[in-house]
Amino acid sequence: MYHEAKASFAHHGIKFSNLEIDLPAMMSQKDKAVAGLTKGIEGLFKKNKVEYVKGFGKFVSPSEVSVDLLDGGSTTVKGKNIIIATGSDVKSLPGVTIDEKKIVSSTGALALSEIPKKLVVIGAGYIGLEMGSVWNRLGSEVTVVEFASDIVPSMDGEIRKQFQRMLEKQKMKFMLKTKVVGVDTSGSGVKLTMEPAVGGEQSVLECDIVLVSAGRVPYTSGLGLDALGVETDKGGRILVDKRFMTNVKGVYAIGDAIPGPMLAHKAEEDGVACVEFIAGKEGHIDYDTVPGVVYTHPEVASVGKTEEQVKASGVAYQVGKFPLLANSRAKAIDDAEGLVKVVAEKETDRILGVHIMAPNAGEIIHEAVLALQYGASSEDIARTCHAHPTVSEALKEACLQTYLKAIHI
Repeated sequence: MYHEAKASFAHHGIKFSNLEIDLPAMMSQKDKAVAGLTKGIEGLFKKNKVEYVKGFGKFVSPSEVSVDLLDGGSTTVKGKNIIIATGSDVKSLPGVTIDEKKIVSSTGALALSEIPKKLVVIGAGYIGLEMGSVWNRLGSEVTVVEFASDIVPSMDGEIRKQFQRMLEKQKMKFMLKTKVVGVDTSGSGVKLTMEPAVGGEQSVLECDIVLVSAGRVPYTSGLGLDALGVETDKGGRILVDKRFMTNVKGVYAIGDAIPGPMLAHKAEEDGVACVEFIAGKEGHIDYDTVPGVVYTHPEVASVGKTEEQVKASGVAYQVGKFPLLANSRAKAIDDAEGLVKVVAEKETDRILGVHIMAPNAGEIIHEAVLALQYGASSEDIARTCHAHPTVSEALKEACLQTYLKAIHI
């Protein structure tokens, strides 16, 4: 809102003076929203007669968990079936100690007491770019340091290039193929020593805050899994079968603690499917149709395969693209940076992947998720009536362009 007021309002004929940020009020609004949502979950527990035990749990046997209670003391919880849903934690970097003051994780980055003049983000994945984008729009000078040669390596290459250009246009800086080799927090700020990923001459970058966002790791240590003999892979992820059961009978695992996309909505689907299996019913989740969203502005959302993945598979394919510059709603709201890209199998026209960079892309993507889930063709979406004017029309036009020809370009 602040960035829009600062950058766009005057252009739309809205004039004002003395625009300023009240960060404590902003944080209070955020805390209130989080508290309301978490209390809502506790309310659902009560409504559904779920006992909520607050503490740190550890397996004693395949059917028993001992819990060190937050309020002191301990208790033992027993169950015929136990689901491990411990999620993930921030991946640490050698020589970089997170103190949540000068060197923060995504948790600390959501609770800074003042807007940093200079912020360095280590890692150009989803979370690093989202947090960097937030503080950039609030006035921080943001530099993103990434070991790899590209930002968000899982993203479609063409979308990624446009996305990086858009972030650079918003004044975010990128240092790719660069690794952090030293951190000095002895002064008032932070000094980062860096060198090229392949080795070479070192350089120093000074800033106020460092956000460590080099990925996440499964939270599976300290749970007593070794004593039970629960199998994990090298990364600590718990190995499960298609019914989410581990190699130990009655012990299941879901979400970030097991392989697959580390996303909240994937974990939710895992949980539902797992309980359905335990109840003797059929559960279902298809990791190939789990959408991913980068919550920057504009947002970037995708589902299915990238063009690079389809090309590597050897399948003949066709691509349809539609720029937001030709979309009525995007032009009317003066937010027309981005595009929609559709990748479909050439022979059958079945949609293989959809990639969107647009305002509210995370809302628009679900039409594509449904299409992939039910094996729809690009023609199916192209022949579906879309309300005008909406940004969603860009997906229809991209599908028209995939199997025939778009109308409005």
